Amino acid sequence: MDLEGARKRAVLRGLEAGGALSPPAAAIVGTRAFRSRWVVAACVTLLGFSVVCGLYRSPPALPLITAAVYSGSLRHQLLAGDGWVWQRQQRTGDDEKLQRRQQQRLIDDGLPQQRRQQPPVDGDVASNGFSGVPPRDKYLGGLLAAGFDERSCLSRYYSGVYRKPSPYKPSRYLVQKLRTYEERHRRCAPHTAAYNRTLPFLKAGASVPEEEVECKYALWTPWSGLGNRILTLASTFLYALLTDRVLLIDPGKDMPGLFCEPFRDTTWLLPPGFPISDFEAFYRSHPQSYANLLKSEKISNDGARGKAPPPFVYIHLGDDYQTEDMYFFCEKDQAVLRKVPWLFLRSDLYFVPGLFLNQEFEPELSRMFPEKETVFHHLGRYLFHPTNKVWGMITTYYRAYMAAAGERLGIQIRVFSAEDSPFELVSEQVINCTLKEKLLPEVDGDASIIDSMTDDPKMTKTVLITSLHSGYAEKVKDMYWEHPAAGGVVVSVHQPTHEERQQTDDAGHDAKAWAEMNLLSLADVLVTSAWSTFGYVAQGLGGIRPWVLFRAVKGVMPDPICEREASLEPCYHAPTTYVCREKKDGDNGNVVHFITRCRDATSGIKLVDRR
Repeated sequence: MDLEGARKRAVLRGLEAGGALSPPAAAIVGTRAFRSRWVVAACVTLLGFSVVCGLYRSPPALPLITAAVYSGSLRHQLLAGDGWVWQRQQRTGDDEKLQRRQQQRLIDDGLPQQRRQQPPVDGDVASNGFSGVPPRDKYLGGLLAAGFDERSCLSRYYSGVYRKPSPYKPSRYLVQKLRTYEERHRRCAPHTAAYNRTLPFLKAGASVPEEEVECKYALWTPWSGLGNRILTLASTFLYALLTDRVLLIDPGKDMPGLFCEPFRDTTWLLPPGFPISDFEAFYRSHPQSYANLLKSEKISNDGARGKAPPPFVYIHLGDDYQTEDMYFFCEKDQAVLRKVPWLFLRSDLYFVPGLFLNQEFEPELSRMFPEKETVFHHLGRYLFHPTNKVWGMITTYYRAYMAAAGERLGIQIRVFSAEDSPFELVSEQVINCTLKEKLLPEVDGDASIIDSMTDDPKMTKTVLITSLHSGYAEKVKDMYWEHPAAGGVVVSVHQPTHEERQQTDDAGHDAKAWAEMNLLSLADVLVTSAWSTFGYVAQGLGGIRPWVLFRAVKGVMPDPICEREASLEPCYHAPTTYVCREKKDGDNGNVVHFITRCRDATSGIKLVDRR
């Protein structure tokens, strides 16, 4: 236990420093490297003495063997952290080949030991080190474009080495649409000629030109917690993809520090000095909202009136939106909005299912996503790549606690009301669910800890728990404290952070949250909490259908306590209640066969593939 505690404290100190390992950990690595160099030096000296004395003739391969051994010792000096720090200073020089080799070692040491490999080029077949697992696909079946500087965002091409290969492949049509979008984004990005020609439409009193403009935009700004932001940003990007718009985002306080730029040779960030600076002023009551423009008859969704729309319209899609805001999802309203150069969408909801309800959008969406439940799985892996700082946090923790396990179980616990869901009830719910579904082994009360000691990695199970509170992890640890798990399985329990409360817009807090979402997505099996967008992101990135812990009400244990999710897709918590095809309020959960009610939030709807 002392060794495990020391090891964990060393890694956590590294995480708090931005991903670099702590000095004690570095000292251990350095000592190993020091011993390795002395062994190499002794071997070379002995062989040299033998050759001089005529006792030994060096084979041609000896220099290569010696170089390989030395290279291996050198790799122990690489540490994953903020910017991938070298432990020892390298000799500087102008030799570009040496620099490239050093950079490749940097990348290699960012890979888990059992999955480490040379990065394959397109079409290469390379084993990722796991028996029976398909080869790693660097570009995710064409989802990712080639040509990025890999060192600027290591996670873009190397997250697939850590994560299990996805059984869900993007359609050719989706890949084609993404490449077309990327070209449009480069042509219309900030500071381009086309962008500069569209800026005057944001001035007061401007009107929509008679001829259609070359570039139209969808603006997005952060709202609510990080999980909500990721889901709403993916939703807004899909809308831009459907309507030939360019997505530009308000960087907020920490977006550039969390996510790499997703589009090559351009940016999705609004530049400093953009004409709209106070995005917080836009809310349901704003006079430029689509609902209020309709009410004031400054815009018309009735083609007979022929009134031209303004050049800038605010779309309010928050959970408090009005019926007129919900018209956004209707066909005739989209025909009007198609003419507007600048649309500003603000939402705290995953509104993708609402786009599928539009009869004009649905055929296009079905071509892009033949498997309906893979929308966020594909768009999430396309758009959201952790920056090198966050990636260092992820890989450091993964290699320390998850890489060597035979199976990895992720448990995400989110409590929205301590009164409804007290600590003891939630702890009991987590343990009962994981034991009932055989996600965790039972305790063998007749065996001792000594009896369960094993060196077989297949008999090890790592449990990763993410929660704002530390007590849940301790409860699971205590279960295996006095007696081992049945069947000889060795269970280890780990929790990266416990921040105690959500701290939206705090850069350090959001970085840890983003790292934990990614760590959960690297699990083999996942348990998430009902209503939690944090869990939705993890299951979507990992392509995992989780077991969902249902919410307790007034301190009463839910029945059932948990259930396997039917779809990878997040839930649209507060869906539009206006049924466009019926022109009245109704239940959009029964309109099309591939949209159903959410099990974890019965007021919501989600995409499913009927099996």
